[in-house]
Amino acid sequence: MVGQVAELGGWIAEGGVVVLSGAGLSTDSGIPDYRGPSGSARRGTPMTYQTFTGDDVARQRYWARSHLGWRNIGDARPNDGHRAVADLQRLGLVDGIITQNVDGLHQAAGAHGVVELHGNLARIACLHCGELTGRTEMAARLDAANPAFAGVATAINPDGDAELDDAGLDGFRVVDCLGCGGLLKPDVVYFGETVPIDRVERSFALVGSARTLLVLGSSLTVMSGRRFVLRAAKLGIRVAIVNRGVTRGEPYAGIVVDAPLGIVLPHLAREATSGSPEKIRI
Repeated sequence: MVGQVAELGGWIAEGGVVVLSGAGLSTDSGIPDYRGPSGSARRGTPMTYQTFTGDDVARQRYWARSHLGWRNIGDARPNDGHRAVADLQRLGLVDGIITQNVDGLHQAAGAHGVVELHGNLARIACLHCGELTGRTEMAARLDAANPAFAGVATAINPDGDAELDDAGLDGFRVVDCLGCGGLLKPDVVYFGETVPIDRVERSFALVGSARTLLVLGSSLTVMSGRRFVLRAAKLGIRVAIVNRGVTRGEPYAGIVVDAPLGIVLPHLAREATSGSPEKIRI
């Protein structure tokens, strides 16, 4: 493993790195992973766009759960892994960042130009007029509409959807768009919903121009992220993976490091800053 980290440091030093990040990068910020050692698979079925727009009761339950989940996601702060990625970008070694996460922590750490494949929980979109508003405003409106709401989350998913007993959902009031009265939805891609084509095309363009695709904290279980690894492999672009546990991208990777991102990434950033190799203890 130490040798793999040293080799990865050499790849990064050559520049041209494009990062593809997943939920495992945010676990040190208190946001659980779906499948990694620090989290567990979701117990409930994720919300679909069709259910959200077509079922009033399901939408009420979702907003109650999401309102609780936001208290966790909204308070999260970037960890050492996020800051290391931003440092590598400032050094000119990372040319682009593609994230499957919806927590905005790359940007909070100082990264720029991040392609948010699945959107961002900090934004709320009206499905009728398209107006975007901040999640803080939405949370205040929901608090005002539900002063007696005392639901307690039993678990938080990386998409901000909390798990809680149905008894805690009774009477929860949903609010609509202040401008047009339309349905409000977090500006994220729901299960079964298509990622906007411009984000996909921009991501493929970044991968196509990369020297190295660096996957961070993703099991690559779903095609949403794995397709970029497949594209890199097809184009002969190097693939490196840093993740806790097995990933579906390993057959395509020249380097695989199964170690804590909060240790490996800061180490790599320090090496890049100093210009000389360091010993790593994992």
